[in-house]
Amino acid sequence: MAVSVYMKRLAAVRALMRKKKLDALIIPSADPHLGEYVPDHWRVIRWLTGFTGSAGNVVITRTFAGLWTDSRYFIQAEEQLVGSGFELVRLKVPHTPEHIDWLKEKARKGWKVGVDGRLISVVIMKLLISSLKASGATLNLKADLITPLWKDRPDLPGDSAFELDVKYAGLTRLEKLERVREVMKTMKVDYQLLTATDDIMWLLNLRGNDVKYSPLLLSYAVVSPSQVIFFADEEKIPHEVKASLDSDSVVLLPYETVTSVLSHLEEGSVVLLSPPSTPAALYRALPRSVDIAEDLSIPTRMKAVKNEVELKNLRKVMVDDGVVLTRFFFWLEKSVGREEITEMSAAAKIDEMRSTQTGCTGPSFSTIAAYNEHAALPHYVPDMKTDVRLKKEGIFLLDSGGQYYGGTTDITRTVALGKPDARMKKEFTLALRGTIDLAMARFPRGTKGYQLDILARKPLWDNYMNYGHGTGHGVGSFLNVHEGPQTIGTSASGDMKTSMEPGMVISDEPAFYRPGHYGFRTENLLVCCTDTESEFGSFLSFETVTLCYIDRELIDISLLDDSELQWLNGYHEKVYRSLHRYLEPELQIWLRAKTMPLSR
Repeated sequence: MAVSVYMKRLAAVRALMRKKKLDALIIPSADPHLGEYVPDHWRVIRWLTGFTGSAGNVVITRTFAGLWTDSRYFIQAEEQLVGSGFELVRLKVPHTPEHIDWLKEKARKGWKVGVDGRLISVVIMKLLISSLKASGATLNLKADLITPLWKDRPDLPGDSAFELDVKYAGLTRLEKLERVREVMKTMKVDYQLLTATDDIMWLLNLRGNDVKYSPLLLSYAVVSPSQVIFFADEEKIPHEVKASLDSDSVVLLPYETVTSVLSHLEEGSVVLLSPPSTPAALYRALPRSVDIAEDLSIPTRMKAVKNEVELKNLRKVMVDDGVVLTRFFFWLEKSVGREEITEMSAAAKIDEMRSTQTGCTGPSFSTIAAYNEHAALPHYVPDMKTDVRLKKEGIFLLDSGGQYYGGTTDITRTVALGKPDARMKKEFTLALRGTIDLAMARFPRGTKGYQLDILARKPLWDNYMNYGHGTGHGVGSFLNVHEGPQTIGTSASGDMKTSMEPGMVISDEPAFYRPGHYGFRTENLLVCCTDTESEFGSFLSFETVTLCYIDRELIDISLLDDSELQWLNGYHEKVYRSLHRYLEPELQIWLRAKTMPLSR
């Protein structure tokens, strides 16, 4: 059998490992900003193994090469790793460092384990060091073995950055910097190191096009009491943007000089950094003579609470997005069975429809268009191998979103393409009750997201049912569709210690999946609002800002209590009143029928 290109690449990596006296090499699926979406330049695992999934970690020793990934990618990885020299190692728990546990068990005294320190966080670095120490092994953070081998490596994106107008941002750059510096002063911090690009974009009112689905410019920043040092590719900063930055005491330096500047911070100064989002290489560049304060970044907490301008823009964006979704589902209902529609063509259709809306720059994530059994896979995205044709029967789930100057959207709707049976209606309605019950929640100020999770799950739990993902994630304002620190659900990403605050935007997405058959998910975005003051304190509630009908054909009214039914009818009336004036007469009539009140 011919040796595959991936086996040749693996052999070349092992040859370099021997040269550098490394016993093991770790390759994470990450870039130097540790974000969710990785530019092609940093898709090292895809180049090395042939595996194209978005999540994974590779470990190579002299006798073993394995890829750790989660259940979303088991089938895909099995197929793509054939003949590559790499074995699939199935993660038992998604997003956990099980490859480090494996290394801890396999490593021997004197072993040297290498990793590119730019691609792992401070948290993972510390875990690796402690795990290897127990085995008598050591960690080398300067093991970039890929750059010398990857000759046709894709360039980093070259599009220019641009300023986000204050009519979208709500606050000027200087106003944001003043607020950040006030907190720095309170914390007695001299410098704030920012490594997460969404933090930097929010703070500087900039946006870019370096990362798929998120309007980010790959960059770092150091905030001091008097200036900001902004590390970015200077060719991507137009003259007028640079002049604007200069006027606000933001000094632009070449991207690659960040480690040098960090290494020269003055003795005794206090540097604030966020361990989960700070690359180990930058952490190690700091002099030992500085004091390091570890906490969430100040912009992370600030940008989670949207200002009134951002919220006003988001509500307007939701109207635009709702119009697109109404047109899409009208088209789908009229076209299924009459013309060939597949999962992929449906996904392309909603993406194309959104792109026609003023202020929309593209999707906020890869559209999930899932038919029948594919809808039972929470993170399914159709491709050429899995794509199927939609028929006038069964269940279709669409999870999609858009990036608009005025905000970021994320919505899931499930519709019946034929007549649903009683079991389908029961299971859909139980999950829908979770969406409604969370949306109706009132809770005291200081409540954490995980304390609200039971509201979304109780209707399912009462019937011995559940779903395996989080209930809610924060959403950015023309930034990342998944944005912390707020979160709902014990296993969702985010900071479990963060309380819900007025102005936070969070998703509401309970679900139910019947493997091999279908899945149901109804997802809206909520804004946390001040509700009322009582003798027992300040209470908060949620406003549902997403505007799209919920398929009445899938609802078993007998399972809704009076308050849930009232909420649903009120929501549908809001959807119709918000959208109908922007629709053609035929669509107005259709949407009116979809949003008519339900009664027992």
